Amino acid sequence: MIKMIAIDLDGTLLNNQKEISPANKRALQAAKDQGVKIVICTGRPLRAIRPYLTELDLKNPGDYAITFNGGLVQQNDTGAVIEKVALTFAQVQELIRLSEALALPLDVVSDEIVWSLPTAEGRQSIYGQLNPLLDVRDTTVAQLDPEALYNKAVVAYEQTYLDQQLAKVSPAVRSEFEVIKTRDVLLEFMPKGITKAYGIDLLAKKLGITAAEVMAIGDEENDLPMIAYAGIGVAMANAVPLVKAAADVLTESNEADGVAQVIEKYVLEG
Repeated sequence: MIKMIAIDLDGTLLNNQKEISPANKRALQAAKDQGVKIVICTGRPLRAIRPYLTELDLKNPGDYAITFNGGLVQQNDTGAVIEKVALTFAQVQELIRLSEALALPLDVVSDEIVWSLPTAEGRQSIYGQLNPLLDVRDTTVAQLDPEALYNKAVVAYEQTYLDQQLAKVSPAVRSEFEVIKTRDVLLEFMPKGITKAYGIDLLAKKLGITAAEVMAIGDEENDLPMIAYAGIGVAMANAVPLVKAAADVLTESNEADGVAQVIEKYVLEG
């Protein structure tokens, strides 16, 4: 019996217009009415999911969200932090040097603020264009606060060049960080071991829920750990091949109410 649905936003719950379809909304509400925990699990910061939490009525006592690819687990009503894991300032500096060497624009996310750094002359980050809900501010490397909390670092740039430079990232860097593509034009760096599965497992244990009682739904590379973790791992029809290969179930695309279909079949119908 499924007791928790961990669900990605972009490319999964949201259609290509960044909207939640009426069918998806109805299915999630029906599952919630049966006592199933609905947990948004995303790479986005909390600021960039608040409108969706409101729309889905997920800001009540007992509602949780997992953001920053598992780096932050939080109660939606009070904002109380269950778990928070971040990059050290030394790691941020290391990623700045890496971005400069690879001529890639770098943004570092500090809670609700995205600091955009000039690490690649002539190449501008498109992170703010990908999500208008983000609070993006230009800064310099020298102006970064060593005492601030940095949740993750991202490179948002044109796919062909990004993939070309990504291939140059050394095994040493990959051994220190989670290096994951979350969209075709978006590369993210997280502390090693911090994944969506990490956040879900921590929350599930707090709630007395086993992995077998979790359904996880996603489409991108950063969804792979949670899909492998969950009792029912679901890949969207628009998912990348790695995610499809790891999933227990393949549903329709984010444009065809795939979330609603899989919830109706495996949760609402038992």
